[in-house]
Amino acid sequence: MAKVLVLYYSSYGHVESMAEAVAQGAREGGAEVTIMRVPETAPAQVVAAAHFKVDQQAPVATVEDLPNYDAIILGAPTRYGRIPAQMAAFLDQTGPLWARGALNGKIGAAFTSTASQHGGQETTLFSIITNLLHLGLTIVGLPYGFQGQLRLDEITGGSPYGATTIAGGRGERPASANELDGARYQGKLVAELAAKVFG
Repeated sequence: MAKVLVLYYSSYGHVESMAEAVAQGAREGGAEVTIMRVPETAPAQVVAAAHFKVDQQAPVATVEDLPNYDAIILGAPTRYGRIPAQMAAFLDQTGPLWARGALNGKIGAAFTSTASQHGGQETTLFSIITNLLHLGLTIVGLPYGFQGQLRLDEITGGSPYGATTIAGGRGERPASANELDGARYQGKLVAELAAKVFG
């Protein structure tokens, strides 16, 4: 059974809910799935003033957890079209893993959340994917086999580079059913590929 890590950062819970859907899909794909989050690096007073969601159930990961998995699916919200400092700080610690090739040949994928439809979804996905490629992972996107990303009857996230959600400028919009379906689809795809490679 392939082992899949869904690793995320979420300020307000949007990426957290996507992570849960990704994990559900990976379990449907036959994988053993662990959900973890990266450490919060913002000062406590900033977290409190900004009303970050602090009651997240996922345990905090360390960099040395990563080699224990066959596939790693990273999720983070956008910050000006790139990953937030919390995820960047975590990934910046992976140099020793890179140096020893600890993640070479593993499966990787990305998902994200933005405030608006054109708020940097694809550039944020690419900023995650770039890190995964440097670490030696093979990337799985969200192919057009998931037809939900082609919908025109509703506002929806989704990109061939990964599952996405649109949170709204004040974080008022939860992930839609279609966006969660996309996250599950991607998670299942990663699990099925990991089973073929590592099963």
